[in-house]
Amino acid sequence: MAVKPIVGMLRRAAVLDISVALGLGTAAGYGFWYGYHVPSVRHRDAFYQKIEDERAAALGR
Repeated sequence: MAVKPIVGMLRRAAVLDISVALGLGTAAGYGFWYGYHVPSVRHRDAFYQKIEDERAAALGR
Protein backbone atom coordinates (compact mmCIF):
# COMPACT_ATOMS: atom_id res chain seq x y z
CA MET A 1 0.00 0.00 0.00
CA ALA A 2 1.45 3.32 -1.11
CA VAL A 3 1.40 6.45 1.03
CA LYS A 4 -0.20 9.51 -0.56
CA PRO A 5 2.26 12.35 -1.18
CA ILE A 6 1.74 15.51 0.90
CA VAL A 7 2.59 17.84 -1.99
CA GLY A 8 1.19 21.37 -1.63
CA MET A 9 -0.59 20.85 1.68
CA LEU A 10 1.82 23.04 3.62
CA ARG A 11 1.53 25.81 1.05
CA ARG A 12 -2.29 25.65 1.15
CA ALA A 13 -2.28 25.70 4.94
CA ALA A 14 0.10 28.67 5.01
CA VAL A 15 -1.99 30.63 2.51
CA LEU A 16 -5.15 29.85 4.48
CA ASP A 17 -3.52 30.86 7.78
CA ILE A 18 -2.20 34.12 6.35
CA SER A 19 -5.53 34.94 4.69
CA VAL A 20 -7.50 34.29 7.86
CA ALA A 21 -5.04 36.28 9.97
CA LEU A 22 -5.17 39.28 7.62
CA GLY A 23 -8.96 39.12 7.41
CA LEU A 24 -9.47 38.88 11.17
CA GLY A 25 -6.83 41.52 11.83
CA THR A 26 -8.49 43.92 9.39
CA ALA A 27 -11.91 43.25 10.92
CA ALA A 28 -10.54 43.80 14.42
CA GLY A 29 -8.85 47.02 13.29
CA TYR A 30 -12.07 48.38 11.81
CA GLY A 31 -13.97 47.29 14.91
CA PHE A 32 -11.56 49.16 17.18
CA TRP A 33 -11.40 52.23 14.95
CA TYR A 34 -15.12 52.74 14.38
CA GLY A 35 -16.36 51.11 17.58
CA TYR A 36 -14.05 52.77 20.09
CA HIS A 37 -11.66 55.35 18.63
CA VAL A 38 -14.02 57.48 16.53
CA PRO A 39 -16.71 57.77 19.25
CA SER A 40 -14.01 58.60 21.81
CA VAL A 41 -12.60 61.37 19.62
CA ARG A 42 -16.10 62.75 18.98
CA HIS A 43 -16.79 62.79 22.72
CA ARG A 44 -13.48 64.55 23.42
CA ASP A 45 -14.04 67.11 20.66
CA ALA A 46 -17.57 67.83 21.94
CA PHE A 47 -16.15 68.38 25.43
CA TYR A 48 -13.55 70.87 24.22
CA GLN A 49 -16.09 72.59 21.96
CA LYS A 50 -18.39 73.05 24.97
CA ILE A 51 -15.53 74.58 26.99
CA GLU A 52 -14.64 76.86 24.09
CA ASP A 53 -18.27 77.97 23.70
CA GLU A 54 -18.51 78.73 27.43
CA ARG A 55 -15.27 80.71 27.29
CA ALA A 56 -16.50 82.69 24.28
CA ALA A 57 -19.82 83.39 25.99
CA ALA A 58 -18.02 84.60 29.10
CA LEU A 59 -16.01 87.03 26.99
CA GLY A 60 -19.20 88.29 25.35
CA ARG A 61 -18.54 87.12 21.82
